[in-house]
Amino acid sequence: MRRRWLRWVVAVTMTVVLAVVGGLIGVYVKLTGNVQHIDVTGDLGATRPPKAATTALNVLIVGSDQRDGKNARYGRTIEGERTDTIMLAHLSSRRDDAMVISFPRDSLVQLPACRAKGTLPGQQPHIGMINESFNSGGIGCTWKTIESLTGIRIDHFVKVDFTGFKSMVDAVGGVEVCLPERIDDTKALLHLDAGRQSLSGEQALGYVRARYSMGDGSDIGRIQRQQMFIASMLKKVMSGQTLTDPARLLGFLDAATKAVTTDPGLTPGVMKDLAESAQGMTAGQIRFITTPWHYSVTSPGRVEWVQPQARTLFQMVAKDRSVAGIRGGQAKIPRSRINVEVRNGTLRSGLAGQVAVGLEQRGYHITKISDAPHKPYPTTLLLYSPNGETRVPTITRDLLSGTPRLVAGATTPRLVLTIGDDWKGLKPLQAGDSEALKGFDATHDTCAA
Repeated sequence: MRRRWLRWVVAVTMTVVLAVVGGLIGVYVKLTGNVQHIDVTGDLGATRPPKAATTALNVLIVGSDQRDGKNARYGRTIEGERTDTIMLAHLSSRRDDAMVISFPRDSLVQLPACRAKGTLPGQQPHIGMINESFNSGGIGCTWKTIESLTGIRIDHFVKVDFTGFKSMVDAVGGVEVCLPERIDDTKALLHLDAGRQSLSGEQALGYVRARYSMGDGSDIGRIQRQQMFIASMLKKVMSGQTLTDPARLLGFLDAATKAVTTDPGLTPGVMKDLAESAQGMTAGQIRFITTPWHYSVTSPGRVEWVQPQARTLFQMVAKDRSVAGIRGGQAKIPRSRINVEVRNGTLRSGLAGQVAVGLEQRGYHITKISDAPHKPYPTTLLLYSPNGETRVPTITRDLLSGTPRLVAGATTPRLVLTIGDDWKGLKPLQAGDSEALKGFDATHDTCAA
């Protein structure tokens, strides 16, 4: 009797184990079948940067703005495919630190030669905008362009399109953002109230794509917003809300693998191994940085990279050195955690926009540019609430003129800089000021900022 009972227990146990294993294999096969691959080995050329840190990982991430098929509703159909977003994700050798570098798509850079491929015309070496490479030679040309500009050896690429991005956001149950004011942007199909709220996939796509209806209307402002959104999304994915919910986790993995196109080497198995190796990493160890930049004097509307800061950043990534190790003049509240509204209180047209650009180049987030309700203001004022007081010392160190003034009844931590007739500009940036290379980590809270 006892022997029969043991056989029954073993049989049931084996049945359960086989069912679980079979289910896991089925899930893996499903996820593997979701991913599309493009082999770009032949597009990268014979001369590539050496891999200085052999066990670190560098992944090129592009957001595609192709507007046909499922994406046709997001704007007029354009010929070919362009990169709406270009980022490089760096995972340290010890898997205890990660960095995401954004490259402004309006960057004016030296583009390399790329071969023609299929319907793509190829690219001759020339000075042009960084996102031209994708339309000229596809993802392989973009890969080659980033390697030639940065000296960083790239290991893999991931391409995400509009529809795939929406599905990923919906799969985690929405992503939280904080808006300083109401948004009504017909072009981006976006209508949102002010304050903290969770965005659905459709709303999230409009939010990260919108440009002219938020902040200073620049591509740099949009990059900052995209970085903060991804940070918020990573917090959600890495939290107990997702990791401890098998259905939600599987839904996210299913959506993520359907959303991307990768090189053949970046399989779901490799993704799984990477995820496991970085298991102990927290959101605070994931940092977002924009390539140091300034607006071009010779080509209005274009961006040029600031040297030697950009070169220093790229060398640190290539050699797998953490930006957290930089010493120097970081304020207690860093610029990247300060939101500023800039108002023009003078009769000089466009002055607020010029000031906003200068602040943005140093890492501040510009939430709005406007005219003061009454003009002219004789003196420059920096308005702050009790909640924003700790941010005042940081920005006043950058101003040549400006009188801080407490608004006792206000509650927002956002600062309001009203430019007056005494405006003298920003103080020169010190050569050793490395704060722009620090960026912000994924714990960043836009409402708290």
